[in-house]
Amino acid sequence: MPPSSDPARRAVITGLGAVMPNGGDFPTYWGNLVAGVSGTRRIRSFDPANFEVKIAAEVLDFDPTVAMDAKMARRMSRFIQFAMAAGKEAVASSGIDFAAMSQDQRDRVGVVMNTGGGGIEQIIDGTHVSDTKGPRFVSPFAVPALSGSMGACMLSMEYGLTGPVMTQVAACASSVIAFHDALRLIRDGECDVVITGGAEAPVLPMAIAALGNMGALSKRNDDGEHASRPFDSSRDGFVLGEGGGAVIVESLEHALARGATPLAEILGGALTSDAFHISAPEPTGRGATRAMTNALRNAGVATDEIDYIVAHGTATPLNDVTETRAIKATFGVQASRVPISSPKSMIGHLVGAAGIASALAACGAIRDQIIPPTANLHSPDPECDLDYVPLTARPAKIDTVMVNGFGFGGQNAVAIFRRYTGA
Repeated sequence: MPPSSDPARRAVITGLGAVMPNGGDFPTYWGNLVAGVSGTRRIRSFDPANFEVKIAAEVLDFDPTVAMDAKMARRMSRFIQFAMAAGKEAVASSGIDFAAMSQDQRDRVGVVMNTGGGGIEQIIDGTHVSDTKGPRFVSPFAVPALSGSMGACMLSMEYGLTGPVMTQVAACASSVIAFHDALRLIRDGECDVVITGGAEAPVLPMAIAALGNMGALSKRNDDGEHASRPFDSSRDGFVLGEGGGAVIVESLEHALARGATPLAEILGGALTSDAFHISAPEPTGRGATRAMTNALRNAGVATDEIDYIVAHGTATPLNDVTETRAIKATFGVQASRVPISSPKSMIGHLVGAAGIASALAACGAIRDQIIPPTANLHSPDPECDLDYVPLTARPAKIDTVMVNGFGFGGQNAVAIFRRYTGA
């Protein structure tokens, strides 16, 4: 049994990795986020001519062999390829050397890599092969390749990491939850290091058709670059995106002992549920409010200490109003002074990787003291009347950041990060 949770064991972030629709690594992603560069466009991975929705936020020109050999890449789902690429970048940027660790040390390194759907394409492709060619032609690797846990497992095998390997599937809240689990593993003394993040590759004909028929997606097909419009009065739905991200989370003691420079500290967070609807948020925002309020309490942070909120901000009519209400209910008179922005305005909605995209934005904002904008916000919805940092990035003093993630089925997750000062 691990020791009881020790809040004195602090968890810090020491490495960052990203594979996003507007940037194939973290520096490019972050630079384009600050510059307001969009990754949404007409779908290229299949012909969308007969689809009502013809746009998505795809990762273009991605070469999975940067993360694995060509034979393995052919066997693995796209979300696993994203997880591997982002995870390896995070490891490299942290300067950590797993190969130099003893077996006992690698026993204390975990992986938490979450997803919303996993390798959905394996089910679709496998069924097609079975129906057209026969069952004996279905790949024997289809089942492991579709497993949502395989992104985490592949990273553990890549580096010989024998600590806990975990995957949580919680729709759009998945990779915010990854930070909760990483923090607990550090505080409970089970791990000294955790590779943490999420990956998703949902831009498939079935998903575009289903979400389009649901009415959840933007149909601004003639202007894909500007289709995702969180908090704008003209928003008409989210843009489905794909990608992955990872960070290295370490105990502060471990990071300092190896001479690493912490980028940020994870202070705490909270999870709640709406118990309301399979896709729509509870209209009063009570569940989201409780998640933010509980996260502040868990992190030991007051509302006036939050310098920036990375919003869930999907650009759907219901979510943006509900999130605004929840922020107002949580922050009271402080709500109007807190800058808020949504990365989804440039990268679309990455579902299980949405939270890690937001957390990476939080880390970049803390490091560079600048808030990326909410792109395409020209005419704010009167019901979304907070400071959503429209159009242009804003320099600011940023010490403490809240990250929101609200998923289908009413799953709410919030995490709070703070600039590491050595105190």
